[in-house]
Amino acid sequence: MRNLIFDIDGTLLDSVDLHAAAWAEAFRAFGIEVPQAEIRGQIGKGGDQLMPVFVPPERLEREGEAIETFRSELFTREYLPKVRPFPGVRALFERLKAEGHVLALASSGKADEVERYQEIAGIRDLVDVATNSDEAERSKPHPDIFQAALARLGHPSRGQAVVIGDSPYDAEAAGRAGVPVIGVLCGGFPEAQLSEAGCTAIYRDVQDLLDGYDRSPLRRGLP
Repeated sequence: MRNLIFDIDGTLLDSVDLHAAAWAEAFRAFGIEVPQAEIRGQIGKGGDQLMPVFVPPERLEREGEAIETFRSELFTREYLPKVRPFPGVRALFERLKAEGHVLALASSGKADEVERYQEIAGIRDLVDVATNSDEAERSKPHPDIFQAALARLGHPSRGQAVVIGDSPYDAEAAGRAGVPVIGVLCGGFPEAQLSEAGCTAIYRDVQDLLDGYDRSPLRRGLP
């Protein structure tokens, strides 16, 4: 398991509730009332997959781009400064680099967001590859973003790459890309939902993964 592909939101950064709040505020600005709790269950998808859940097709075609632009600017301005890393993120990345792993980030976020995320997490100097929404035609649960990361990693052979993510959409996308996935619960999705989506192992958070590294699939491989 030399190549490790990390989701960012809800996996490395405590940002899921902030994204949900930004979407709810953006929808309200366009006269669309959606409970934040309902939006939260869709975080992990990009806007192209999230908006159709709440916006009728004809309105999505007419105003979808404007809603997404409003949401993106709102998040960057009001919510991004509140994002914090989960405990243990840099320590985990330092351990993984010391063990010889190649570290990639795969996010549905825009390029500037992914750059800022690396700064917030304090891992810019430890990341080998970072992909963003510009490299994927469709966001999770489609496999595009993980396929882009695999291409940037040189198309590692089966068994040489694994995804670490917090949402069932990560697991579904990874499965479609032919890559196993390790789940973390810090994004707020239930353990049963992650298992059902295909996670081969589940940890509380990245600190738990670091603490259990020697017994983890990252060290021992998958059965």
